[in-house]
Amino acid sequence: MQGVDSFFVITNVIKTENQIQSVCPEYPIPKAVCSSDVSCGKGRMDPQSNGIQTGRCVKYNATIKTCEVSAWCPVESNKGAPVPAILRSAENFTVLIKNNIHFPKFNHTARNFSPKLNISCIFNKITAPSCPIFQLGYILQATGENFSEVAIQGGIMGIEINWDCNLDKWFHRCSPKYSFRRLDDKTTNEYPGYNFRFAKYYKGTNGKEERTLIKAYGIRFDILVFGTAGQFNIFELLVYIGSVLSYFGLAQFLIDFLITSYTYPCCKSLIKEYYFKKKCESALGPKWTLMYVSYVDEPAIILVDKPLRTSVQNVKGEIVQLQRDTGDFIDMAKLAARCPDRVSGLAKAHEMKPLTSKGQTSPSHDRPSWCCCGKCHQTQAFREQLCCRRREGSCITTSALFEQLVLSRSTLEFILLYKEPLLDMNTETLNNQLRHCAYRQYIHWRFGAAELESSALIPSCCRWKIRETYPSEDGNYTGIERKK
Repeated sequence: MQGVDSFFVITNVIKTENQIQSVCPEYPIPKAVCSSDVSCGKGRMDPQSNGIQTGRCVKYNATIKTCEVSAWCPVESNKGAPVPAILRSAENFTVLIKNNIHFPKFNHTARNFSPKLNISCIFNKITAPSCPIFQLGYILQATGENFSEVAIQGGIMGIEINWDCNLDKWFHRCSPKYSFRRLDDKTTNEYPGYNFRFAKYYKGTNGKEERTLIKAYGIRFDILVFGTAGQFNIFELLVYIGSVLSYFGLAQFLIDFLITSYTYPCCKSLIKEYYFKKKCESALGPKWTLMYVSYVDEPAIILVDKPLRTSVQNVKGEIVQLQRDTGDFIDMAKLAARCPDRVSGLAKAHEMKPLTSKGQTSPSHDRPSWCCCGKCHQTQAFREQLCCRRREGSCITTSALFEQLVLSRSTLEFILLYKEPLLDMNTETLNNQLRHCAYRQYIHWRFGAAELESSALIPSCCRWKIRETYPSEDGNYTGIERKK
């Protein structure tokens, strides 16, 4: 007999033949045994009874009385299953199991048999593991059971079909593996095994309806199918790797390792430098250590961000890219050239005055070891030991542009008046204002950013050239006024 995902094989039977609808003694179950009619109730029915009691107590055999029932008579006997099993030879039966499985994600269908199947094969775990024809006795043997013993009262066996498929074209594998196990509990004492009843109806010789009741014992085989399939997908692999790396926090470490270890030798240093500049943000030190330096013979601006233990001229700093804004500076210089009247008049008036100084404006000096232009002055402060050049050559103070942009009295006075139109140009402190304005002009010219006034260093040669042009009355110099 076949069901949904299962089939049943009858191995033992109990027959109750020639039953007709009538009244007869009940089978002697505990609730049906009686001694008189008082023990039997008319119309009473017990779940274990075969019919409805009539209220009479009648003889079942020579020694036992039971209540009479209205039922199919004679009633079924509750004796045990025949031993040995009537159909114990069913262990030699074979069964062909056809199984199809579909994997919708990959649009792939597989089956456990092919047109080239050898129909004479019998499944064996070692010699024929792919054959879909099974001997019933072998199935029970694989579960550790004896077919002749199970056939007496029946049981439930499971046939497991496990699909483990690799659907890659270069390593395709999709075939089932079979295994067997017992599903029911053979140790139970209440209703052991597996059985059910069915009847065959027919007309007797007297024209009355009769039947044969069959209690069938047997083995039910349940087919259990499991399936998994996989196919390589580069996108899913990358997503999985990325998820694992991010979960364990290894993504950043892996990227750093690949960039720093697996780059072409020809551009390895450039890639590293660019990568770390983009990845790492430079943390500037305290303002008292932050210094910007510009050399006339080098195009870049140098950042020195550490305490000085030697001359700043000898310190190797870091090249920085600053956006130079010279628009206002050039426009102001052009405007000063177009409006020379008042400025030139003031300049002539001041040129009539002698340059007085209570102190020494340009002390005599020997050329310092760190000087490359020959114009620098000796000093003990490392911060002031700076030349306008990296290599030997002419000093920037000898250039015409330095004279025009930094030292020109008319230019400086115009700048002061541009910022403060009502500035008194006859004050005694005008020299100090012009000197500090010259400092700022130099920084704006060489660094292109006015906000660097507090950090930009002016070379010794330029600083003393400005001081010689616009000396202090008392000979004391504090340098440019730093913004706090």
